[in-house]
Amino acid sequence: MLTTNNNTKYPFFDLSEIVADADLPFKPYKPLKPVKAGNYVPDLKLYSTYSRWQQFFNGAEVHGPVSLRHLLNKPLVIAFYSHHWRDQGFTLLKQLNHIHNEIKASGGNLLIISDERTEDLEKKAWEHSFTLNFYYDEEKELAQAFRIFSNEDPAWNRFSGIDVNAPLLATYIVDSSKQVIYSHIDFDFLGTFSADDIIASVYESALINHSRKSA
Repeated sequence: MLTTNNNTKYPFFDLSEIVADADLPFKPYKPLKPVKAGNYVPDLKLYSTYSRWQQFFNGAEVHGPVSLRHLLNKPLVIAFYSHHWRDQGFTLLKQLNHIHNEIKASGGNLLIISDERTEDLEKKAWEHSFTLNFYYDEEKELAQAFRIFSNEDPAWNRFSGIDVNAPLLATYIVDSSKQVIYSHIDFDFLGTFSADDIIASVYESALINHSRKSA
C-alpha cells in the first residue's frame, strides 16, 4: 500500500525567484492562406539551371534545352508534389500523366514542382511510363510564393502520419499574365482534381490568350 509521509519536508519556493528563460524561441502561429483563383503570383520565377530540371518521356529520362519563354507563354498547369505524401502524392502524378496530352492539345503546358529529387521517382516514372517535366525547388521558394508551405504552419499540424514539413498537394493553372485561373488543394485526401475542369480551364485561357495576341 502506498503511504504518504506527512513529515516529508518540501523546499519553499519564492515566486519572485522564477525567471523566464529569454533564450526559448517563440514561433508565432500563422495559418497557411494558399493562393486561390483570381490571385496573381508575381514571384513565379523559374531558372534554367540544369540541375533543377528532370524530364521523362514514356518512362525514360530525357535531356534537352528548357525554354522558359515557351513554358510561360501558355496556360501553365502547376502541380506541387512531394514524395513525403507517399500514396497520395503518387496518385497525383498518375492523374497528371493521364491528362498531360490533353493539356497540351488544349493549348497549355504542365509542370510538376517537387521539393526533392529521388531515385524512387525515376523508378516509378519507368514503371508507369510517365511523360512529365519536373522542376526541383529544394528551398521551397515557389511553394512559399503560392502560400502552400510555411515553417509557421507545418504540414503535421494538419495531417497525421507525416513527420516532414512538405508543401501541400496543390494543383494550379496560371495564365501568361501570372494570374491564377484554377486552384485545387486536396485537404481531405478524397481525390485530387477534376480532369474535365483542368482541361476546360486550360482551353478557355488559351483562347483568351490567343485573342489578345491577335488583337
